[in-house]
Amino acid sequence: MNTTSQPSDAQLNNSDTVEGALYGIKVLDLSRVLAGPSCTQVLADLGAEVIKVERPHIGDETRHWAPPKFSDDTSAYYATINRNKKSLTVDITTPAGQTIIKQLIADSDIVVENFKVGGLKKYGLDYESLKQDNPRLIYASLTGFGQTGPDAKRPGYDYIIQGLSGLMSITGPSDGEPHKVGVAVVDLFAGLQLTIGIQAALLARQRTGLGQHVDVALLDSALAMLANVGMNHLASDKVPPRLGNQHPNIVPYQVFAAQGEEHFILACGNDSQFARLCDVLGVDWHTDSRFMTNPARVAERELLCDALVKKFAEHPRAYWLEALDQAGIPCGAIHNIAEALAMPQAQAREMIVDFAAQGSPVKALGSPIKLSGSPVTYRTPPPKLSEHTDSTLADFGYDSEMIAKLRADGIV
Repeated sequence: MNTTSQPSDAQLNNSDTVEGALYGIKVLDLSRVLAGPSCTQVLADLGAEVIKVERPHIGDETRHWAPPKFSDDTSAYYATINRNKKSLTVDITTPAGQTIIKQLIADSDIVVENFKVGGLKKYGLDYESLKQDNPRLIYASLTGFGQTGPDAKRPGYDYIIQGLSGLMSITGPSDGEPHKVGVAVVDLFAGLQLTIGIQAALLARQRTGLGQHVDVALLDSALAMLANVGMNHLASDKVPPRLGNQHPNIVPYQVFAAQGEEHFILACGNDSQFARLCDVLGVDWHTDSRFMTNPARVAERELLCDALVKKFAEHPRAYWLEALDQAGIPCGAIHNIAEALAMPQAQAREMIVDFAAQGSPVKALGSPIKLSGSPVTYRTPPPKLSEHTDSTLADFGYDSEMIAKLRADGIV
């Protein structure tokens, strides 16, 4: 089955006739790997001009995180978070390279970086140095532990942060080892927090005329992700247990196996839904004082769920999903990735983007942001390494001889 949806002509427009919400905003992207670039891709999708700075000859390391790759040698990982960007290669450890970066920053609204704390100061590319010449600059830093605190200078990695934050302690089977989430969810969540901070800083700049430093940390983001489970601890002083697919505050709200070991999710969020569930099952448990209310069901979780396991084993998954859906009880199958992307709903929402019209074999996951007046656009596929170096430098007055000299010296 062809699971690729075709975005509208406006979304795939290569010109500037379709102005996104952030059209006219210029971003210099000094970040790499996942968290920072995921933020700058959101900004780019929303219409900002994003210039991605990469190391000469090597580039962002995710270019080499393969297989798999597309037929043009673009790694799937790199393609995940680098569309709609220009690639400029510059050696920022050299004075000439630093001059180029400072010229770009002088013309930018936003700088995004994920170097270790203090790592850019020795090049004169830290916020305190740059804001003197560009007080309107919004300088966004994404690090493992933030700009302050005893761990500020430690490097940060999604996997490590999932462990340190407690997230892994509540993920995985209740009687097994802690599990990480299947994707680098802390990186992605932190990238979204950075995006929110940048957009807030842009609004503040409209009022004050001044930029500011946006400081987002992976650890802070992961701690915020603990949400109600973290709050359960603050309210009770108890350490939340690992519950596998069960919910700490709602019962029944978990995975069950139907006949033939086909699994599905039941998400019974309130007492009226539980009563309808009992009607579907042909039982009167909702009138039993042990199960009438959600707090009672949480207290009797094991007793109730053991009984549900036996009932759901009586029929195949399709039977239960249809019956539960008709009764208005939240439920769903557990798809693999291919099944998820093949869903008619996913295709209707244009959640797969094909860059074939731009001559690229890359297919990408689409943006979930749908704006009626200034929609997300998919203007260009992920750039080749250094694809825009010459044109970007030319925009800043470098002629062909100057660019050739920079290349010969290994600066770009």
